[in-house]
Amino acid sequence: MKKFFAEFKEFISKGNVMDLAVGVIIGGAFSSIVTSLTDNIIQPLINCIGGADIQGKIKLFNTENYIDYGAFISAIINFIIMAFVIFCMVKAINKLMNIAKHPKEVAPTTKVCPYCKSEIPIDAVKCCHCTSDLTETPELPEE
Repeated sequence: MKKFFAEFKEFISKGNVMDLAVGVIIGGAFSSIVTSLTDNIIQPLINCIGGADIQGKIKLFNTENYIDYGAFISAIINFIIMAFVIFCMVKAINKLMNIAKHPKEVAPTTKVCPYCKSEIPIDAVKCCHCTSDLTETPELPEE
């Protein structure tokens, strides 16, 4: 039983699970914003197309039953907005992950003095430690 809880603790402590939890919470909050946009702004505009009496609905066979095409179009627009935002978020996250995996190589700013083996600036022409002239190639003994 201890091994089970240890594995569960390891699973929960991984960054992917926490990122997923944050994503679900933010997605839920954003979903309510998009739903409010479609229900309170877009659907009333669609209802104006059908006229004041119909309000985005089609009456079926002179009964009290309606096909609410305004709500259906609103749901489609809601889905499209959410899909677009999720696509943009995934694309941005993939780009960041790609940058993190393949960072740009930075040009070196230092070099090693061939005489005293100290680290010096790359554009130095004289070593600040042993004062050797670095414009000439040193003749080092072969080992």
